[in-house]
Amino acid sequence: MNKNIKIKLYSIQQSIMNIEELIIKNKLLEDENKKLKTMLENYNNSRKNYYEKNKEIVNEKAKQRLKKIAQENPDKIKEYAKKAYLKKKEKLQKMKELKNENI
Repeated sequence: MNKNIKIKLYSIQQSIMNIEELIIKNKLLEDENKKLKTMLENYNNSRKNYYEKNKEIVNEKAKQRLKKIAQENPDKIKEYAKKAYLKKKEKLQKMKELKNENI
């Protein structure tokens, strides 16, 4: 009987150690997650600031690219327009489905 108690006590100690290891690992992962979130936030803010400051330049470059594509390959512009139309149509269908589900 004494042996059974020792075995149970040992298994309880092992499970406590496993729990403690998991808690430590969880803490480390939470810290890493916070660090990565701040890094991502900084990255996104810098890109956002760039586009806010250079909005006109970015739009002008996009227009020039479209003009160049239109001259080189006019069918490509039609393809882009068709894709945009289909995507917009799909989005509207999803919105209607969500409205119908909510009603």
